[in-house]
Amino acid sequence: MLVILDWDGTVCNSEARIVDCMLRAAGRAGLPVLAPEAVSNIIGLGLPEAISSLFPEAASEERLTLRELYFDEWMAARVEPLPLFEGVLDTLDQLLCGGHQLAVATGKSRQGLNREFEEHGLGHLFVASRCADETASKPDPLMLNELLHETGTDPEQAVMVGDTVYDLEMAAAIGMPSIGVSYGAHCSTRLQGCGPKVVIDRFSELLRWPPLL
Repeated sequence: MLVILDWDGTVCNSEARIVDCMLRAAGRAGLPVLAPEAVSNIIGLGLPEAISSLFPEAASEERLTLRELYFDEWMAARVEPLPLFEGVLDTLDQLLCGGHQLAVATGKSRQGLNREFEEHGLGHLFVASRCADETASKPDPLMLNELLHETGTDPEQAVMVGDTVYDLEMAAAIGMPSIGVSYGAHCSTRLQGCGPKVVIDRFSELLRWPPLL
């Protein structure tokens, strides 16, 4: 089976840094004060789509400035690599040993994902990946369709694993099974509303889903 993983909030524990950087950037840009929960809600979207959702009244110039300031804040915060969630490395290894393939579908940029692949030494584990600046942003299922085409996989032979409704909605749009993770940006109740096969509380619990045994 092709196991397609979201990155931020699913594999990598990055929510707090994303929220902090966006709040700092918005403050520098002179935009309205945001609640941290509002920023958490847009994690998973591409950066332009996230900013448009957070600041629908902002002019295009203000949004462009915010993108640049967010990037500045993100790079300044990179004192050390973001941590992976507990059990990620072990679980990925066991999935590969079980004959499954791994892919990534993320709202990150290609530059950002490649940087984290390098920092964690994980890039070689994945047969394919798609980033929001290469294709349509979640919840549009285009990135999933592209991954399926690249790997020659039918939707029923893949599963999307993610922490947001955007992940699960794009899987549902093409009839792909999905698994939600409760420890990320969106709560279990919201995830359950998208019809996942299961919502798990730890990354290692992926290995309990029967098709991945």
